[in-house]
Amino acid sequence: MNRRPKDIPALPASSPSADQTRTALIRAALTLFGAKGFEGTSTREIAAQANANIGSIAYHFGGKEGLRTAAADYIVATIQGIAGQALGNFAAASGTKITPEAAHAQLRAALERMVAFVVVQPEAGEIVQFLLRELAHPTAALDRIYSGVFEPTHRRLCAMWEAATGEPAEGEETKLVVFTLIGQVVYFRIGREAVKRRMGWPEIGQADAAKIAAVAGQNLDAILNSRKGRKP
Repeated sequence: MNRRPKDIPALPASSPSADQTRTALIRAALTLFGAKGFEGTSTREIAAQANANIGSIAYHFGGKEGLRTAAADYIVATIQGIAGQALGNFAAASGTKITPEAAHAQLRAALERMVAFVVVQPEAGEIVQFLLRELAHPTAALDRIYSGVFEPTHRRLCAMWEAATGEPAEGEETKLVVFTLIGQVVYFRIGREAVKRRMGWPEIGQADAAKIAAVAGQNLDAILNSRKGRKP
């Protein structure tokens, strides 16, 4: 548990704005750490962006490093929620037999949900930018995100792939194929500005995301169809 330094005045435990302040600080940290890096961001900047007292960072998180950890945990919780919606009904995870056709449909539904979040939601931009920094310069925050959401989500998608194709979930090729499925979606966030300019879209809204999801789904269909009759 983070300790509050003696020179930081206590905030009322029953304050109705305590949770909002904590969340605002985390969101501000996500944005600023992603844009400027951890070292390049001051606690004063974070507090200003969150419209919070600078002392609230030490109170809630024990300091900037604790805030980075909280930001990582926030990402884990957020993506777990999205992944739960996309993958939660996958029967094979519980040992129940599932047909290749059903697994195919669930993989496609999972891609559509990924697109709906990653491409459209502004919060996804903050998360992806933070992750890009962590992937370039790994810290303990990336360890938490990897173990909390990257690895388990990838494993579940690999299990879906096995159910759809008969190819082993932990096989090297399966893992790589699943990374390509995820990567095509993430590109539309990383390369957002290039996509908008090339497509002539002022913004990428729900209708545009539906077009992206349709193409990603067609790519999935083509890959799976190429596997028919192939020996695992």
